[in-house]
Amino acid sequence: MENNVLELIKYVVETFAEKKEEVEYAVEEKENVIEVTVLLNSGDMGKVIGKQGKIAKALRTLVSSSTPRGSKRYSVEIKEKV
Repeated sequence: MENNVLELIKYVVETFAEKKEEVEYAVEEKENVIEVTVLLNSGDMGKVIGKQGKIAKALRTLVSSSTPRGSKRYSVEIKEKV
């Protein structure tokens, strides 16, 4: 199931990002949380986050609803590449 959630995150992010090939994903597994950090170019930040963060919020809602009960919870962070 873990790969399905990651594929969902990639699908949504790459739908809105213009430079899909430059998007990076960092996955860190902790005790009861899997943290997924999406690293974007500055030009794609606004497109992926959306007005007032609506796309980012919708992505987090999709991820939490697609995570099965009893499994680790997912945390999605969207950051700009430095």
